[in-house]
Amino acid sequence: MAVEEEAEKYESDSDGLKRISSDDLVKDEKQEEFPTFPYDPYSIQTDFMKALYRFLDKGGVSMLESPTGTGKSLSIICSALQWLIDRKEKKTNNDDDKKVEDDESEEPDWIRNFTVNDDDKKNTIRNNRKSPFPLRKHAKEQRGGFDARKEGEVSIKKHESTGGGDDVNEQEFLLEEYESEEDSSSSKRKPPVGGGGFYSSSSEEEEEEEGGLKVFYCSRTHSQLSQFVKELKKTVFAQSIRVVCLGSRKNMCINEDVLKLGSVSRINERCLDLQKKKTSLVSKKKNLGTNVRGGRTKASSSCRCPMLSKQSLQRDFKAEILQQEAMDIEDLVQIGRDMRTCPYYGSRRVAPAADLVILPYQSLLSKSSRESLGLNLKNNVVIIDEAHNLADTLLSMHDAKVTMLQLEDIHSSIESYLGRFQNLLGAGNRRYIQTMLILIRALLKPLATTTDRNLNSVNSGLDTSKSKSCGGCSMAIYDFLFSLNIDNINLVKLLAYIKQSNIIHKVSGYGERVAMLQKDPAAHEETSKLTSFRAFSDILVALTHNNGDGRIIVSKMSSSTSGKQGGYIKYVMLTGSKLFSEVVDEAHAVILAGGTLQPIEETRERLFPWLPSNKLQFFSCSHIVPSESIMPIAVSHGPSGQSFDFSHGSRSSTKMIQELGLLMSNLVAMVPEGVIVFFSSFEYETQVHTAWTNSGILRRIMKKKRVFREPRRNTEVEAVLRDYKEAIESGSGAIMLAVVGGKVSEGINFSDGMCRCVVMVGLPYPSPSDIELLERIKHIEGLGDSESSKPCLTLVDDSYYSGDVREGFGVLRSCRRRGKEYYENLCMKAVNQSIGRAIRHAKDYSAILLVDARYANDPSKRTSHPSSKLPKWIKDHLIYSTKGYGDVHRLLHQFFKHKNVEKSS
Repeated sequence: MAVEEEAEKYESDSDGLKRISSDDLVKDEKQEEFPTFPYDPYSIQTDFMKALYRFLDKGGVSMLESPTGTGKSLSIICSALQWLIDRKEKKTNNDDDKKVEDDESEEPDWIRNFTVNDDDKKNTIRNNRKSPFPLRKHAKEQRGGFDARKEGEVSIKKHESTGGGDDVNEQEFLLEEYESEEDSSSSKRKPPVGGGGFYSSSSEEEEEEEGGLKVFYCSRTHSQLSQFVKELKKTVFAQSIRVVCLGSRKNMCINEDVLKLGSVSRINERCLDLQKKKTSLVSKKKNLGTNVRGGRTKASSSCRCPMLSKQSLQRDFKAEILQQEAMDIEDLVQIGRDMRTCPYYGSRRVAPAADLVILPYQSLLSKSSRESLGLNLKNNVVIIDEAHNLADTLLSMHDAKVTMLQLEDIHSSIESYLGRFQNLLGAGNRRYIQTMLILIRALLKPLATTTDRNLNSVNSGLDTSKSKSCGGCSMAIYDFLFSLNIDNINLVKLLAYIKQSNIIHKVSGYGERVAMLQKDPAAHEETSKLTSFRAFSDILVALTHNNGDGRIIVSKMSSSTSGKQGGYIKYVMLTGSKLFSEVVDEAHAVILAGGTLQPIEETRERLFPWLPSNKLQFFSCSHIVPSESIMPIAVSHGPSGQSFDFSHGSRSSTKMIQELGLLMSNLVAMVPEGVIVFFSSFEYETQVHTAWTNSGILRRIMKKKRVFREPRRNTEVEAVLRDYKEAIESGSGAIMLAVVGGKVSEGINFSDGMCRCVVMVGLPYPSPSDIELLERIKHIEGLGDSESSKPCLTLVDDSYYSGDVREGFGVLRSCRRRGKEYYENLCMKAVNQSIGRAIRHAKDYSAILLVDARYANDPSKRTSHPSSKLPKWIKDHLIYSTKGYGDVHRLLHQFFKHKNVEKSS
């Protein structure tokens, strides 16, 4: 269905979305002005702010679409925070009125007079602040002694020595007695030693300091969050409300010994490990007869991370943040360095008392992350920015994957642990450990190759007779469990054991200790034992999901082609409605904002199908840039007359790559300042760059502009962008070879001379050889059907899929509508996100070249056309067809000549 047709459907009153138009907003007198907006707002910005304010008043789920470069972030800030202040003031006034009425009815005059004077004093304090939010007491005034945990009552009873002094050192790895609730006759089992992190999300201190109504703002990347804080600092809200940014350990850790580990997983593990070692030390002292008082405060004070050794510094950090204006992650890290205390945990302390919490997607959309951080969404506001790919992002966060190497590592570690401690373990521990070993062996069976000597290669029930060196097989959860004959294992009880017994840290800690004593180099490999255990645990959680929520993919690869990872088992989540409902049910309002949110119906069906279309509030505005400031052209032919076809089968041809090189050679001679070229993948960009280098085309391009390439590593992007900007400002000009879906295509603004022309090479469809993508396409194809629980396509259902592109295209051809539509939407959302980097404000200008003959076809002659999914502000001015490259050259020459005249005048 074309976007125009969808728009007509949405505007209908009977069954479409509940849209708010500009005329409706003019009639709305509830909130006519936004005095906190730092500039004179454009009319579309005012309309956006009014729509958002109204949506927040009503609550529920709303979607607001504002083209990139229209000041969306600033509009969100000024509308949402104005609403927050108004709502808090209204509640305060109502409470004061109620209190006065109660006082007048029940208290004598002399008490009422005393109370009024006391209120005056409080108001004086409140007015010293620039907002209606009262100052909180310093953390030092509120803290009290923590109740001692009863971990001291739990001690290791069996202390049999078989190895002299070394045995005493190993006591910290010995599991405590374990009995499940069904096996135990006692009322409640005591919590395991060292089971939690540094802070409990339900601590008394945090509960006491809950700051009431909050706005949670989240976006995809840390750079987008930093940009939001930058916009926030332009307003009075930066000083008048309490703001905190939450980030990942990788971005906020200041312990250099931990940071140098590099990968996110290893940094997370080391951070938690440094905290858990403190409790192990306490237990060890108990076993040695040392009189050590148990308790949370004592355990925390013995944390081995130097940045968490003093809780008083953490409280000082919190007090400092609450007195400062809004700060981004870099600011928080700097304060943490100056105070020599952890900004990651320090910022988490601030969150309960904050009015605005800024955080990445993962921290808010994952229930386990919310619980870990202590985030309470109840009756609060959630704003999800950059929501164009929200459904896929939400689902990918709940995927789980474990590799063959990880399973083998776990199996070896548990066997080693059991061999050492078997005689010291109780019956409950031995039973669950044996169950884990049975389960791991079962999971290894479908991954075993014919050359594996250690494991039985019989794949119980799994048809891998067609197995090749790549590809995989897709199965429903129940079918997978039955095929491995593990359907009789109670995974819920096993997961409870893994969590409560702390076996992951006991076994991995013992394994690393043994490896260190034996000076085994494997102990320092990238993939640590904790990573392996967590991957295994995640897969077990996935296997407890409903049968129709996702699919299990088994990928079996031979050692000659698999590299380090080998085969793997992966769970792919397919439905996000249950996950998203957990957020919607809690929050007062959930706002989805983005530059391009179309198609709306697909998002509704995937995230909140229970919500009728006419109950979903939607607002969309046009662009602030005048039509004469953009020049969008569909380029169908190159300078030599060769037709551009960057489809999968043609894009790698020498002719196509050389023709693209000729086009770029002409463009760099005509376009001033910066040019950005987007390719479909890093692999294709590398292929093109190599071909241009060998043919001499790259040398011709470099005579006019310096050439930069987007690096694969995100950590290197900032330096490349800095050099790119310097080249443009120096007058030499520059061209950036970037990748769709990379760092450059999302979250980075290329205003003014940074991008005078953006070139989209082809249509960046995702590879149809991806079995995970095909599973999602099959699931979406079945949405809305009466038998939606059954996939309507059968090519890869419970059968081996080799990863061949032709098989993937076969699946796509079998789709009737929804699956094919989803595949096209993935492509065009990526296009829209990339080309939207060019125009960032009202006086900006840029040419937009869509290089492929498929863009140039007449959209009126096709039911589904790529250009129909372009943003309206581009689509309405797109030049679909030209007589040849000569016309393109002429149009671009006139466009930039006219802009140069305007600039000089």
